[in-house]
Amino acid sequence: MKRETRIAIYTRISTTDQSNDGQVHELKEHAKRQGWQVARVYSDVISGVKSSRPALDEMLSDARKRKFSGLVVWRIDRLGRSVTHLLQVLETLRTLGITFTSLSEGIDTTSATGMMVFTVLAAVSALERQILVERVKMGLGNAKRRGVKLGRPAKRTLTAGEIKKIRAARSKGSTLRQLAKLNGASLWSIHQVCSRRNVCLKTKGF
Repeated sequence: MKRETRIAIYTRISTTDQSNDGQVHELKEHAKRQGWQVARVYSDVISGVKSSRPALDEMLSDARKRKFSGLVVWRIDRLGRSVTHLLQVLETLRTLGITFTSLSEGIDTTSATGMMVFTVLAAVSALERQILVERVKMGLGNAKRRGVKLGRPAKRTLTAGEIKKIRAARSKGSTLRQLAKLNGASLWSIHQVCSRRNVCLKTKGF
């Protein structure tokens, strides 16, 4: 990064009984030594596997508004919940022209070494996705071989008595959705039952 760069600091801790004061202090000291101005500190107290991170989301939103030109974190695993997610965040920053520094690992995307790490992460992310796809395909194949029916289970078949009651209730004003929920049948099935006797035309609404 260049001197006098406005940077953002992002920290994350996993539980509420921890404190990120140490991380913030070290990162601010590093910024001071580099001559960077700290625009804002974004902090999340949340599990690393959680998909929603309010502070991270706000940081990315401010990044798109060009409120800072560099991002600094204590450790790279504080930023992404997985390699794929981390790469997505880093790619977003790269596209916006925002540099990234991880203090513990000494990663700086303005350097050749930092970009090499970024490239390695991209390769690992691609491998991660491929392994996931292969596992899903293998799981589906094994399920089929065991005779497991995949997809949403079919709605049960209505009996003659239930059909009679459904038509009677529909003629008295019950909606198709009410009848479907009451009888554990699909909306289309109820519509078909009613339409055979033109009962559906006697009342309005679903």
